[in-house]
Amino acid sequence: MSTPTPSSPQDVFLRLVHGVCAQDYRALPELYAERTDVRHPMWPGGTPPLTSRDDLRRHFGAAAAANDGAVARFQPENIVVHETRDPEVIVAEFEYRGAVHATGEPFAIPCVFVMRVRDGQIVESRDYVDHLASARARGRLDHLIASLRASEPA
Repeated sequence: MSTPTPSSPQDVFLRLVHGVCAQDYRALPELYAERTDVRHPMWPGGTPPLTSRDDLRRHFGAAAAANDGAVARFQPENIVVHETRDPEVIVAEFEYRGAVHATGEPFAIPCVFVMRVRDGQIVESRDYVDHLASARARGRLDHLIASLRASEPA
């Protein structure tokens, strides 16, 4: 693996995941191009693609609003970045690891991001996240299941 430069795909990825952990939701949209294509294929029930920086501002704004302090601390760990033949594209495997605030119970949320970074900005990303582990860590598993049941066809 080559040494990351300030605008390399690896560096942009690292700024993203560390920014998520720092809950720097206002700065995160600036890591993305004005026109982008971000998808969360494993989100239970599906979710529309995020195709603009404004979509990302709303997405991260919702994350900030939903932050209820359930997670005491978390950080990206076990990061492995795979370069591809395309210099704009990386595949990053990692986990968000931390502890539940109320109980101190540790958690791990496995993730794989496939990202295309051009001119130092994310133009495309597929973010594969274990959303069930995330909901469990935040004490929102029952809420997630209820919302899925509510969206089932009658």
